[in-house]
Amino acid sequence: MRLHAARTPTFSHQPSARPTPLQLVTREHDPVLAPELVDLLAPEPGQVAVDCTFGAGGHARLIAERLGPGGTLIGIDRDPTAQERFNRFAAEAPCRALFVGADFVAGLRALQGEGIRPDMVYMDLGMSSMQIDAWERGFSYSYDAPLDMRMDPRQGFDAADLVNEWPEERIAQVLRRFGEERHAAGIAREIVARRPLRTTSELVAAINAGMPAAARFGGGHPAKRTFQALRIAVNGELDLLDEVLPLSWDMLPIGGRFAAISFHSLEDRPVKQFLAAKATGCVCPPEIPVCVCGHEPEAELLTRRAIAPGPAEVEENPRSRSAHLRAALKIAFDTRAGDDARSGVDA
Repeated sequence: MRLHAARTPTFSHQPSARPTPLQLVTREHDPVLAPELVDLLAPEPGQVAVDCTFGAGGHARLIAERLGPGGTLIGIDRDPTAQERFNRFAAEAPCRALFVGADFVAGLRALQGEGIRPDMVYMDLGMSSMQIDAWERGFSYSYDAPLDMRMDPRQGFDAADLVNEWPEERIAQVLRRFGEERHAAGIAREIVARRPLRTTSELVAAINAGMPAAARFGGGHPAKRTFQALRIAVNGELDLLDEVLPLSWDMLPIGGRFAAISFHSLEDRPVKQFLAAKATGCVCPPEIPVCVCGHEPEAELLTRRAIAPGPAEVEENPRSRSAHLRAALKIAFDTRAGDDARSGVDA
């Protein structure tokens, strides 16, 4: 069974002739922690910036203003609906603009293959408000819709395949690992007993039936963790995150900057640990009195603690409440890597 879409990236400088239709239900997208992100990345005229999760382009617009006509903004997004939004952005952008239609790992590898070394790479993880509000895509438990949850609709595998084909224990493992769901076993049992499940409302009913009555009240919607877990599994989000962190870091030159906005601990923890490791110097065992590894820090942390939205932003955009922003400045190459890693992508 093919779990994820083909990852061959598509490049575009020109507007698409036939935009993909998308039904939006509620509000426009508000970029989260936008001023803070721009301040940390500190873009300058003529630089190259890579937005790994273009979405609606809210962050990209602010970055592009700083890059100017000599700069380049490269947007990556695997959601085909982002192409038309990028076209509108590119038509007004004060800098050069390039769109790569792929997940961010495939997109960065394609840029790496072209010899591009960006001055900054940033990403806004998870799903966008537009994806949540596009009821027909099945991301939300608030609307009755087909069980889909694919960030790239061209992908063959969707949430209906997962809940209707995977064995009970594997479904329970997904709910525990990606949703931190305490009632994973009961929910998985109900999902299997009610097969086939075709809609989000049928899934919500199975989730409610698989939880103790007391657990269905308080602490948010009872389906929240299950929907998060299934979405992460369908789209391979955490596997891609593990790949994109070292890939994006390796592409940066000395003085390059990296930033990531995450929305739950499963996203934030890998980012935190990765940047902390890059900011660490000597890795010799503590019993060795003198350093023999010669390892020097590669990063200067620009955020000792994750930056969270302030009360005003949360009031204006409640979906920003769980956001965490982390950033780092590259100050050295990996001293344990070979010459190819230090010489850049052209090597």
